[in-house]
Amino acid sequence: MASRAGGSGRLLAISDLHIGYPENRALVEKLYPEHADDWLIVAGDVAETVRDVRWALELLTERFRKVVWVPGNHELWTHPKDTVTLRGVARYEYLVALCRELGVVTPEDPYPVWEGPGGPVRVAPLFLLYDYSFLPSGCATKEEGLAYARGTGIVCNDEDLLHPDPYPTREDWCRARVELTGRRLAEEAGDLPLVLINHYPLDRHPMDVLWYPEFAMWCGTSLTADWHRRFKVAAMVYGHLHIPRSTVLDGVPFEEVSVGYPREWRRRDQPPGIPRAILPRETPEGL
Repeated sequence: MASRAGGSGRLLAISDLHIGYPENRALVEKLYPEHADDWLIVAGDVAETVRDVRWALELLTERFRKVVWVPGNHELWTHPKDTVTLRGVARYEYLVALCRELGVVTPEDPYPVWEGPGGPVRVAPLFLLYDYSFLPSGCATKEEGLAYARGTGIVCNDEDLLHPDPYPTREDWCRARVELTGRRLAEEAGDLPLVLINHYPLDRHPMDVLWYPEFAMWCGTSLTADWHRRFKVAAMVYGHLHIPRSTVLDGVPFEEVSVGYPREWRRRDQPPGIPRAILPRETPEGL
């Protein structure tokens, strides 16, 4: 049970651990809570193999009071290095079962309530995917967008590794997840404010700083653009972009909490592998 409001615990968040890199695995090995009541949100892209996902989440559940996970695209890959060859929905369900074995909260579980400082809030992990609606400028269709991306050489590995089975396409899977999740939030959110967690941002504005704007196609869906207004949202937590920063849209904080690849975090002024405090809110200097 988390500490009551006014206690010492924090609701922390981190994403894109990518522990296939030894330097990133070392960061996770050194990741400890400061308080016994700290919760940790892990917003996707722990690793590409089930074995590595298990290692990281098992370690973190031993240290933090509660761990909340959402899948990133890398966990959903059917990677040639992984001994688990499941695809699409079957792979996601396998990961959910793994998390439940470890006591990790997933998008398929009841939304827990954080009652520590800044609370109470309902913590809602989401699994929504993307539907290619964030198209490059001048492109009207997914096909045009993909052709443009291939021309620039910026194509997400999802095109080869993230399978939507049994859905015909990733966008079909995305739309099904959006419909299911929106309905569930409307029915189960209650009166408490929400901390919404998804691997991808719920609005396109964070993509304004992408070095390669065409990559936005693999970064979410316009179907959720009003969710931070439609629901009573205290904060929106995401990763995927590898651009850790805080923004505010319509009064709602959007928190990008990625670690990213070693070549990326070595260029930053902030030390790597430090979770963001979502509640009580703590905006890192310079973000």
